[in-house]
Amino acid sequence: MSYVDEVIERIERENPSEPEFHQAVREVLNSLRPVVDANEESYRRDALLERLVNPERQIKFRVPWIDDKGQVHVNTGYRVQFSSAIGPYKGGLRLHPSVNLGIIKFLGFEQIFKNSLTGLPIGGGKGGSDFDPKGKSDREVMSFCQSFMSELCKYIGSDTDIPAGDIGTGAREIGYLFGEYKKLRGLFTGVLTGKGLSFGGSLARTEATGYGLLYITEEMLKDHGQDIAGKTVTVSGSGNVAIYAIEKARQLGAKVVTCSDSTGWVYDPDGIDVAALKEIKEKNRQRLTEYKKYRPQSEYHEGRGVWTVPCEIALPCATQNELTLEDAKTLAANGVIAVAEGANMPTTAEATAYLQAQGILFLPGKASNAGGVATSALEMSQNSERLHWSFEQVDAQLKDIMIDLYHHIDDAAKRYGKDGNYVDGANIAGFEKVVDAMISQGIV
Repeated sequence: MSYVDEVIERIERENPSEPEFHQAVREVLNSLRPVVDANEESYRRDALLERLVNPERQIKFRVPWIDDKGQVHVNTGYRVQFSSAIGPYKGGLRLHPSVNLGIIKFLGFEQIFKNSLTGLPIGGGKGGSDFDPKGKSDREVMSFCQSFMSELCKYIGSDTDIPAGDIGTGAREIGYLFGEYKKLRGLFTGVLTGKGLSFGGSLARTEATGYGLLYITEEMLKDHGQDIAGKTVTVSGSGNVAIYAIEKARQLGAKVVTCSDSTGWVYDPDGIDVAALKEIKEKNRQRLTEYKKYRPQSEYHEGRGVWTVPCEIALPCATQNELTLEDAKTLAANGVIAVAEGANMPTTAEATAYLQAQGILFLPGKASNAGGVATSALEMSQNSERLHWSFEQVDAQLKDIMIDLYHHIDDAAKRYGKDGNYVDGANIAGFEKVVDAMISQGIV
């Protein structure tokens, strides 16, 4: 049995009931076969892959909090500090009922390679809780965040582990978390990113993941003789990533005709109204059923269906494994030319393989949604220097990072005879930097 197969088998045996983590490990290690096979003797001797796929530290804790009626609730908190080979742990905090250890491990493992691809000195980590902020009052969210941080603060720091936002964790939650950290530790430091502009946040951070997704997609299309202007785009999701992906796509001349949330989806033949979407989701925190009040010509549908709408570019921006094999077949039949992931692993392994086999350009999330963490690292730099950069400065650096990232993964794919396979290219390019650092630092 090859070294890669041995490690995959061991991870699946020792981490039962963690299918998302298994999926992420299989995808990455299978991509790395040509690199590992060329160095199998030394990698096996140093247990390099075992060290790569096992977190340096994983923390699980209870989070008791009190609701507005005086009832006490208990949720579970997690922080997985996966790899510090190239820098302090960096990764978001996800607040969603689906959160469990396996999902946090999958996200933290992916974060290692995503952070490496940015070219910035940040390692991989992830955290969160099964707490659901939807339907909670500001006071209840604050109660949870303060309790969560009372334990998390023991393990994070501006040179150790710098969490950020993720699903369910926006500016409100980051503000409450930062306030409690400052109170408990007595430090005003860049320990969290995604902060408000009045207390160390960065301009363009809110837009960064969605904007970065479009910058790298545009560069990939240019490299293949295509122009994003005039293309029809379908987007899933209606959170931070989806909203600003839609906004930037419109700025680049594309027409985005769909978005979705956990209960249904919208089709707007004239193009999604970003201002209406922001008001519904960011200001009022409502469901997409409200969209038709702003755009009477639009259609609202219950359940799933975004990928049935004909398009040339598809951007899954909601959650993991949302784009299935059947969805991929429908997209291909309807003439899609490119799929770029805005969420973390939103396309199933079978769907990814099918799209690639059909010659459809495919960008994996660890590359295409890296703009968020890249801008978080730029926020860290501003905090360290006690500086505040303009929106244009941050946005220009973000665009350069995403363009360079595309060419980095394209080059890695070509060097290993996998031209056009950006999944393998991203995994190999991210791995090369991490493994060099691991080897240089010894058996730790």
